[in-house]
Amino acid sequence: MKPTLMIMAAGMGSRFGGLKQDSGVGPHGATADDYSVYDGLRAGFGKVVFIIRRDIEDDFKEQVGRRWEKKIPVRYVFQELSMTPPGFTVPPERRKPWGTGHAIWVAQAAIKEPFAVLNADDYYGPKTFKTMASHLQKAKKLNQASYAMVGFKLKNTLSEFGTVSRGVCEVSKDGHLKKVVERLKIEKAAGKICYLDEGGTKHPLKGTETVSMNFWGFTPKIFDQLGESLDVFLAEKGREEKAELLIPRVVDDLVQAKAARVKVLKTPDSWFGLTYPDDKSRVYEAIHKMVFKKVYPENLWA
Repeated sequence: MKPTLMIMAAGMGSRFGGLKQDSGVGPHGATADDYSVYDGLRAGFGKVVFIIRRDIEDDFKEQVGRRWEKKIPVRYVFQELSMTPPGFTVPPERRKPWGTGHAIWVAQAAIKEPFAVLNADDYYGPKTFKTMASHLQKAKKLNQASYAMVGFKLKNTLSEFGTVSRGVCEVSKDGHLKKVVERLKIEKAAGKICYLDEGGTKHPLKGTETVSMNFWGFTPKIFDQLGESLDVFLAEKGREEKAELLIPRVVDDLVQAKAARVKVLKTPDSWFGLTYPDDKSRVYEAIHKMVFKKVYPENLWA
């Protein structure tokens, strides 16, 4: 069976200043989502599942979803605060979604095959999709916790306009994930890359470190494990106003508990994201260069 592409598009984009999903970065107003679907389609994915919020449903379908509905099966799943395990009551002051782990969990009714998960507002590159699709197409047992992650080189993921947070990965000799360490406030300045610890001390980084950019490959087994993680998370932090269940933390916990194995797939592609408003011009320029080089057609939907 062909794998499914899950695109998480329910984020609020607070630092970017609006719904990043609506921000055109290519010719004819193509968004980062559009390039992800295009790359996924030609890599061999057979269905797209968009995770969105109800308040952006009409705009999202008009600007993104309906462009693809005639080319590949498209489904929409709504990530709502009320979608929690039985017995939990959402605090009235809570407004922020429950995080990427919750976003994947709510989509379980729409996915019965191996699937890839990625962020809507990020550009990952065509080779990244081909690498993941090839891996998922080899999955034989859907009830096994045998997963994958695409690892990027840190230097290929930085913003020129501010600090970023990255999950720096420790990889075993046989290519499996051993540990993910969240590094905050990573910056590139004067040709050097470093991160700041909680005390404000700078620590150098090489730039060749493998980092996670939230491009994961799962079997449906992950839904049961996410349900268990969500139960624990809500019991411990469900009353906190901004706490989130993040998929890198869930995966790291599973790896440390030896409840899952995660193959780290390498990609030579550069990652581009709309973290800051000024990032848009950089992504726009990169996409148009690739159109000029015929990596992409000028009109994705022609």
